[in-house]
Amino acid sequence: MAQEEVQNGGAEKVAAVTFTAVKPQLTVEAPKAVDAVQFYKSAFGALEVGRTLHPKRKADQELPHILSAQLELAGSTILVSDIAENYTPVKAEGSGCVLCLETEDVEAAIAKAVSAGGVAEGEITEGDGACCGGRVGKVKDPYGYVWLICSPAKKCADVVA
Repeated sequence: MAQEEVQNGGAEKVAAVTFTAVKPQLTVEAPKAVDAVQFYKSAFGALEVGRTLHPKRKADQELPHILSAQLELAGSTILVSDIAENYTPVKAEGSGCVLCLETEDVEAAIAKAVSAGGVAEGEITEGDGACCGGRVGKVKDPYGYVWLICSPAKKCADVVA
């Protein structure tokens, strides 16, 4: 039996929804999804668990168009896709994306990502300027996404909503 709740202050009642997963989808310029998948495997130890290819490809394409490659990374799932020719990205305020990976060895993780083709950005920060007082460094991957490489966060103060 669905619970009813009011959404966004409206008077209309809607059924409650429970989500089972969040799967960020990283889109890259076609046909670079194959390379992006390989980068995430080499740099971050991602495991590819599935791939869906476009059923039709043009004769001049060397590589198949990846609709979605599903990667398992640090207990989470991300999707990597080639951008379709007719794709118009939605431009909206706040649509930037930064991904965070947690590890005990920030330096080694950054070095591995850089050796796979990423670019380290700035210095590793520690203390109050970092994630909840931990250590954090940044790597930009070859496809423009920024990855924060963080040590496990210390217990943060409760956030009041």
